[in-house]
Amino acid sequence: MAEPSISLDDLFSRLQPGQRLIGLDLGSTTIGLALSDPGQRIASPLETIRRVKFGKDVAILLGICEKHNVGGLVMGLPLNMDGSEGPRVQATRAFVRNLIPLTRLPLAYWDERLSTAAVTRTLIEADTSRARRAEVVDKMAAAFILQGALDMMGKKARTAQEAAEREADGGLAP
Repeated sequence: MAEPSISLDDLFSRLQPGQRLIGLDLGSTTIGLALSDPGQRIASPLETIRRVKFGKDVAILLGICEKHNVGGLVMGLPLNMDGSEGPRVQATRAFVRNLIPLTRLPLAYWDERLSTAAVTRTLIEADTSRARRAEVVDKMAAAFILQGALDMMGKKARTAQEAAEREADGGLAP
């Protein structure tokens, strides 16, 4: 079976003006969600879904997508540090294979290595209590994942714009 995801470039090209993206940090007991602004520049932690059963989890997710005018999904892919795929990647890909037939929303993966560790470190540095960290880490990890994708696409757009401007100037601009 072909991989149901698309490239990040394709995901962004399919968005309609004003549509948002949702970033997902899929865990075994929770799904952290983050939401972009309509201009796809800033990711904000949204909420955490407590996983119960696949059908119920997806119904909640798709309801949130509809409520927020979401045009696509960015799923964190928990690769091992050496880039290899372990059991968590397999579970994530299985979740996506089951999700895709239930929605028309396009989905792209984003390498999420160290996202939870980075968020946890930031929360510890902010002297956040252990209970509060447990409450927010998943949705903040989702925001970290989504912001990485947004930043990369923003950089690509700026580079393309600069190249077009140089071309329009006859190659004279630095």
